[in-house]
Amino acid sequence: MNAPSMTSEQPERKSVSRRGFLAGLVALFGFLWSLMAVYPIFRYLYPPKSMQAQSNVSSVTVADAKDIPVGTGRNFQFGSIPAILLHTQDGQFHAFNAICTHLGCTVQFRPDMQRIWCACHGGQYDPETGKNVAGPPPRPLAPLKAEVVNGKVVVSRVAS
Repeated sequence: MNAPSMTSEQPERKSVSRRGFLAGLVALFGFLWSLMAVYPIFRYLYPPKSMQAQSNVSSVTVADAKDIPVGTGRNFQFGSIPAILLHTQDGQFHAFNAICTHLGCTVQFRPDMQRIWCACHGGQYDPETGKNVAGPPPRPLAPLKAEVVNGKVVVSRVAS
């Protein structure tokens, strides 16, 4: 019996050297790291658009007016988007879209600062106007209309 002979039909296998493998691995990690470094810069330069247009709700009853003391705020859902209702020191109710205009985090009211505050990057907004007053947010918060109807606070879209 003759042993099968090696012929040139079998493909030749190339071996990768240890140096070549490590060089490829370093290049892959360098590429991934550069993507991670560029993404936040891109999101800063091109912040997300307001999500207010995505909600189909025209008004929401949030709470009884007496349940929201002066100088406090409350987050709530305005359809599919987060919103914030504030009872300012002057006794007025103000409502805004609660999506930070910087990177889309949900904002909250900080009574100790008397500001609407974004925990992601320290952005601050005026509680009466929604105007960006500190930090990286490029635009004010989108306003909503807040009014007291029969003792309840009703929030609705601002007429365009």
